[in-house]
Parts: sequence; structure tokens; C-alpha cells
Amino acid sequence: MIEITVDYEGDLRCRAVHGPSKNELLTDAPVDNNGKGESFSPTDLVATALATCMATVIGIIGKRKDIDLTGMKVRVEKHMSTDAPRRIVRLPIEITLPLSPEHPDRPLLESAARGCPVHQSVHPDIDKPIIWHWVGA
Repeated sequence: MIEITVDYEGDLRCRAVHGPSKNELLTDAPVDNNGKGESFSPTDLVATALATCMATVIGIIGKRKDIDLTGMKVRVEKHMSTDAPRRIVRLPIEITLPLSPEHPDRPLLESAARGCPVHQSVHPDIDKPIIWHWVGA
């Protein structure tokens, strides 16, 4: 169990503190939802969690199998609904790996990304297409 505490600072800004590390992050409501957009919005953090979780589990496999993944990039877009209720409807992801498309662990790495805890936790109605770029020699 990990505790995260949140203080509402007013003007649609929150400060979250990660209990174990005491690291902090701020959220702001986006401009299109009455906020200043000066930091990640809560829904931006969902997209960020998905991208970083996928990169992390790919990294775990890489570390376990001694695969150098230096230079891996993950890009995610967050698409919100245009109707009510306001919600995330699409999170397309692009993963660029510094490995050959013929790398023998390609199926394992792709499976790990799709099996990451955030990917498995995000509502199944949210479209989460993945585009893979294998750019190594």
C-alpha cells in the first residue's frame, strides 16, 4: 500500500505528495476546463501513467534479459470526449525501441507493454492503440 496525499490549494490547483519519497507534483485544470493549464491535469496524469508504465515494464524485461534499451521513447496522446460526461476516450501510444524489428525478444517486449498494470487498469472502453517503431540495426 502506498499513500498519496493531496492538498487543494485553490484556483483548481492540487499538490500531491508521494508518501514514501515525499516527492511532490502539482496538477491544474486545463484551460478548456476553467483552469490555468500550468501543470499536468489529472487526466494528463492518466496518459502519463500509461506511457511511463509501459516504458517501465519494457525496461524491466530489458534489464532481466540484458537488453540495452537506452533511447527508448514513448509518446502518448490524450483525447477527451466532446460529449458529456467529460472523459478520456482515446490514448494512442507510439513506442520507439532502439532494437531491430527482428529482435528475438520482440514478442515478449510487446506483450509486456500491453500487460502493464496501467494498461490493464484503464477502462476497456478507452481506445489504446499501440504503434511500434523498431529502429535499431
